[in-house]
Amino acid sequence: MVLINLPDGSQKEYQPGTSVKEIAEDVNKKLARKAVTAVFNDKLADWNEQITENGSLRILDFDDEAGKNVYRHSSAHVMAQAVKKLWPDTKLAIGPAIDKGFYYDFDSEHIFTPEDFALIEKEMENIIKADYPIVKKVFDREEAIRFFSDRDETYKVELIRDLPEDAVITVYEQGEFADLCAGPHVPSTGKLKNIKLMSLAGAYWRGNENNPMLQRIYATSFPEKAMLDDYLKKLEEAKKRDHRRLGKELGLFVVLDEGPGFPFFMPKGMILRNELENFWREEHRKAGYQEIKTPIILERELWERSGHWDHYKENMYFTVIDEKDFSVKPMNCPGSMLVYKQNLHSYKEFPLRMGELGLVHRHEMSGVLHGLMRVRAFTQDDAHIFMLPEQIIDEIKGVINLVDRFYSLFGFPYHVELSTRPENSMGSDEDWEKATEALRQALEEKGIDYKVNEGDGAFYGPKIDFHLHDALDRTWQCGTIQLDFQMPEKFDLTYIGEDGEKHRPVMIHRVIYGSIERFIGILTEHTAGAFPAWLAPVQVRVLPITDRQHDYARQVTEELQKAGFRAEADYRSEKIGYKIREGQMQKVPYQLIIGDKESEEQGVAVRHRKEGDKGFMSLSDFILLLDEEVKTRSL
Repeated sequence: MVLINLPDGSQKEYQPGTSVKEIAEDVNKKLARKAVTAVFNDKLADWNEQITENGSLRILDFDDEAGKNVYRHSSAHVMAQAVKKLWPDTKLAIGPAIDKGFYYDFDSEHIFTPEDFALIEKEMENIIKADYPIVKKVFDREEAIRFFSDRDETYKVELIRDLPEDAVITVYEQGEFADLCAGPHVPSTGKLKNIKLMSLAGAYWRGNENNPMLQRIYATSFPEKAMLDDYLKKLEEAKKRDHRRLGKELGLFVVLDEGPGFPFFMPKGMILRNELENFWREEHRKAGYQEIKTPIILERELWERSGHWDHYKENMYFTVIDEKDFSVKPMNCPGSMLVYKQNLHSYKEFPLRMGELGLVHRHEMSGVLHGLMRVRAFTQDDAHIFMLPEQIIDEIKGVINLVDRFYSLFGFPYHVELSTRPENSMGSDEDWEKATEALRQALEEKGIDYKVNEGDGAFYGPKIDFHLHDALDRTWQCGTIQLDFQMPEKFDLTYIGEDGEKHRPVMIHRVIYGSIERFIGILTEHTAGAFPAWLAPVQVRVLPITDRQHDYARQVTEELQKAGFRAEADYRSEKIGYKIREGQMQKVPYQLIIGDKESEEQGVAVRHRKEGDKGFMSLSDFILLLDEEVKTRSL
């Protein structure tokens, strides 16, 4: 018998060879009906996989992130099968699950258009109705190469040839369709429902511009129609909130053909940006950080020393000055190393926290540029903390507290991920293990749930990433904490210890906004451009109803400006309803309507952006109300 441990702490015995499906149905028939896949001994398992050893089993449905990925990757196979049925000469590339959906890349003589979507969806419905079992088969290397060569699937053959010699090669079949795939998958095509094709794009094979350009079809799928409807509704809402459109309409920022990937900030956008930077400086002063500024262009030798030349060269911009090679900085950290080295340091100074709002440049392919979300020049709110080994845990916890302060203020919930050592990393196994364990310990001492991303750390150290959730249930990776034993070594950073000897400091790299430009883009979409009063470029608009009130409107505007508010008046000869609607369109938090009564009684009629008419108020009372809202940075 095999002993199976279940999530509720219970144990059950089964005959060896019992399938995951049979165990799930025995444990909970309702859960088994909803289930997508399972995890056995911490590895994803196919529904029909036979259990032959003791272990822990967890059944996953669509609510689980891994369950979603399996559901959608299976949907990608169905889409590929439909495309192959409709256009048999099409060659298959790859088709992974992605956030909120999936895609598949095809090499086809047929040029796909949105008009093809209904035809493909109809064929997918037929495949789902056929309820083909999805069957896993194991091949050796040569068998797999012959199998896909016979089908003229050249991209699959290339992938197989690049696998390690000892790799286990699995193929999943459904009806006449077969695909190279590590799995797992849902048990049959009939398990899938509610598929919607979304868009088309071009994509170079394996992301290399020297390779063929393939056609990518994006799609999504959900087990319930209501889920799909809700997702499509949110997509429509996202179009209305698109930061590129709002940035232009509200006079915040633009990206022009003369500078692709290099955003221009307009006067109102600079107000928003400056308020975010002022808040950053205020909070960092309180948290014991010193601000520095480092040059944008530095010598090649520095980037070779830091490791960026070997690990990041393709994303850097270069120039020659006085016959020497220089690079425009893609990151701020090497500059911080040089600042640290300008003085001798004692252990008594630690922790030493240095922050920089540093402009960096990274070469991005033109096809991935997207408003403020993906740019070639952006400002990182970097900080580097130099410390003693025994201070690591407390410093990480301090950064976590600061991140929480920022995201809570803006109304962003977030989740946390711990990323471990990647393949192209620097440093010893011992350093990586020590750094990873420190990050893990800090998270656990803070009581924070986290997900582990194996192999997704920076090349110089493991990291904690903060993924904030916006009003449309989208996630954005912004804040990060990276623990680094490598840079202090490469730059020969030292401090004088209690014993009078030189020692090597430990270092943290961290950002909170991540990129100020990108954070503004996220915040614009999260709020739909309706920024809280403390951030709003125009906080108050004064609206006289007729010419008779212009003198008093000027007096009110001046009083507001003297009180430190960003106030303006609209003296145009337009109807008051038109002025109010325009103020609403411009997302102004407060509009003060001034008629004869307000002029006579020296007050204002207050209209709030969300709450509407708040009635008559003395100007002094309104100033107190707004002052409190701005000082507390209320949402």
